[in-house]
Amino acid sequence: MADSRPQGVELDPSDLSPTALRGLVEEFVSREGTDYGPGEWSLEEKVEQVLDQIGRGEARIVFDLELETVGIVPTSG
Repeated sequence: MADSRPQGVELDPSDLSPTALRGLVEEFVSREGTDYGPGEWSLEEKVEQVLDQIGRGEARIVFDLELETVGIVPTSG
């Protein structure tokens, strides 16, 4: 039987202060294992790329209720 409890809660970026949003994105992009692809980007470039993706609705911020961590995931569709 599948667990019907929600796995995570989506956070609206507009509910966060600009400083909090930037800090969250900086922490996310500096995690081990988040460097993929052929190019190398500075921390600032990575942060701007993720902020742009969030702003365009291509990525969303999710709080994992079980792990009590925040992640940034691509939107589906």
